Amino acid sequence: MTLAPTAHDTATTAVTNSPPRRDPLRLTEAELAELAADFDAVRDEVFSRRGQSDAQYIRRVVVLQRSLEMTGRACLLFSRHTPLWWAGVGCLSVGKILNNMEIGHNVLHGQWDWMNDKEIHSTTWEWDFVAPSAGWQRTHNETHHTWTNVLGKDRDVGYNVLRMDPDQPWKPVNLLNPVINLGLAPAFEWGIAIYDIELDQFLTGKKSGRATFEDFKRVMKKLGRQSAKDFVVSPLLASLTGSGKASLKGFLAANVIRNVWAHTVIFCGHFPDGAETFTEEDVRDETRGHWYRRQAMGSANIDGSRLMHFMSGHLSFQIEHHLFPDMPSNHLARIAPRVREICRKYGIRYTSGPLPRQVFQAWRKVCRLALP
Repeated sequence: MTLAPTAHDTATTAVTNSPPRRDPLRLTEAELAELAADFDAVRDEVFSRRGQSDAQYIRRVVVLQRSLEMTGRACLLFSRHTPLWWAGVGCLSVGKILNNMEIGHNVLHGQWDWMNDKEIHSTTWEWDFVAPSAGWQRTHNETHHTWTNVLGKDRDVGYNVLRMDPDQPWKPVNLLNPVINLGLAPAFEWGIAIYDIELDQFLTGKKSGRATFEDFKRVMKKLGRQSAKDFVVSPLLASLTGSGKASLKGFLAANVIRNVWAHTVIFCGHFPDGAETFTEEDVRDETRGHWYRRQAMGSANIDGSRLMHFMSGHLSFQIEHHLFPDMPSNHLARIAPRVREICRKYGIRYTSGPLPRQVFQAWRKVCRLALP
């Protein structure tokens, strides 16, 4: 099992002396090899074209994000004036969303490592999020993207607090599915930070106490920095203009807005109707073709405008992102028609829909699976 297509080059292929076999997802080895070649061609074309225009794109996004954040923080220094409060919350919310989605998530996937820019590199980037980058990369890049939607392996299927698949055993606590999810949305960064400590792994003996404690310390250190920046230092400075309480409320509002949006995008990419789950047997001896097919079948896209795609970090193209997690995000919209056509060619359902429908379906699943 591997992290992504780039690490899948040595994956097991069909033994030529063996008769063709049907995999659990109904494609022969020959068809899966063709599928892999088709997707590899898409990836190779994009990676061969990476260059100055891509570097300019991400650097402009970074400048935009920092400008919005600085403007928002400046406005909140004088936020006792209502128009400045709204301007501050708006700019800061968008700045935080861009920091997490179009920059942070994608930088931490290594999408821009080829630039060799220490300012925009997966090994040095730390985002405006309570969850430390290193812990998130382990649980997201290494676990989720390797075992996408494999029950018992992909801990993102419910984040250990929600029942999100009918094959997950029902427990009485699952009756609280809607309540838990409603609380998770505005506190999403806190939930992810706790999740990344992997307490469940520690309790089952899969993770040492030392490693768990080190992750806990890392989270607490990051929590201290984030809280000091948004809820102590900035409001104290704003209090000099008589805007301390208004500033505190503004920072809280901006963080909640960012968290709700991130939660919405993530849930719409993984839990609407059509996003499938798999068993460990399904991925036994998985080849490159199997891996590609599972990524496409286990993800869902969101239809929308260019602005919506930008604000989602292009995770509205979740299918394309899961197929090519280290592909620069600004290419995903362009390759989407080709990916859709390849899926149609091999009978793979390409799940996509408008934001309201995807949100409704994800929440309907949350509520339905609260029951036995």
